[in-house]
Amino acid sequence: MPELRQNMATKEWVIISTERAARPDAFVQSESWPTIEGEPEHDDKCPFCIGNEELDLEVERWPENGSWQTRVVHNKYPALLRDEVLERSFNDHHRKMSGVGHHEIVIEHPSHNTTWALMSVDELRAVLETFYRRGWSIRTDTRIEQIMYFKNHGYRAGASLKHPHSQIIALPIVPAFIRQRVEEARRYFDDHGQNVFQVMIENELRDGQRIISQNQHFVAIALYASNVPFHTWILPRQQSISFLYVQPDELDSLAEIMRDLMRRIYFGLRDPSYNFIIRSAPVKEISNDYYQWYVTVVPRLSRTAGFELGTGMFINPALPEGCAEFLRNVDIS
Repeated sequence: MPELRQNMATKEWVIISTERAARPDAFVQSESWPTIEGEPEHDDKCPFCIGNEELDLEVERWPENGSWQTRVVHNKYPALLRDEVLERSFNDHHRKMSGVGHHEIVIEHPSHNTTWALMSVDELRAVLETFYRRGWSIRTDTRIEQIMYFKNHGYRAGASLKHPHSQIIALPIVPAFIRQRVEEARRYFDDHGQNVFQVMIENELRDGQRIISQNQHFVAIALYASNVPFHTWILPRQQSISFLYVQPDELDSLAEIMRDLMRRIYFGLRDPSYNFIIRSAPVKEISNDYYQWYVTVVPRLSRTAGFELGTGMFINPALPEGCAEFLRNVDIS
């Protein structure tokens, strides 16, 4: 029979629809689904390809001299403007503020036809180091309250350009969605005296069914209460509230486990669209014992509809335990 499951960290409920649950291999994209490897290595019309650089938008490149491996540019059509003056307006019914913030594009690789699953560990680490550098630089802007690092891969995930890239958006507010998650973590700590994310890791390692991969510093799990098929979290084993506190050896481990996971998704499901997000504490929350930064990967293999929009709950047609087993068995050699 169907199950309602709750995420212990967020308190969000999902329906695991066991009555119509699909086998994990039912979500493999068809042979007609175009993979990124089928694209040309260089596209003369792509603004992110070598030779097409819009230098007036460039923020940084690494390395600084010679051929670049990663570049950061200002978004040509930014959601927020870094040069705006922060102004707030309140009245009895409405409040607003100027659209201050940062919106940057991280160009992850010179090649047009690659993606994280096809990059080396060193190349993927260079992307993470770029996130880290830009995060610390943006953090010096005292107007900023929250930094979001995210990647949209594939058109179903909202990507408008195929060249491998991610985005960083820095906001002058902490979104309610994030505040609620931080508050739930605080409430659990107050009630139990433990960090809920560390408890989750201990439970999952003990159970083992939903573990996809692990290494010295991180664990990748298919969530017990997954919103969608193959919904995965990568959790640090060591409690830390912010991605900006990650240590060099942890970046090495993060690059390794991300490559492992993305190769399992790429080869197992045939390069599906997905969203990748680094969830980190608000930048001005310096330290606490109850929150935890982590990575979430959400393959776009199902669609939201009226029920999801009306309730905020999701109906997941795949068992998380089956999804984890499927990914563990993918040959990524």
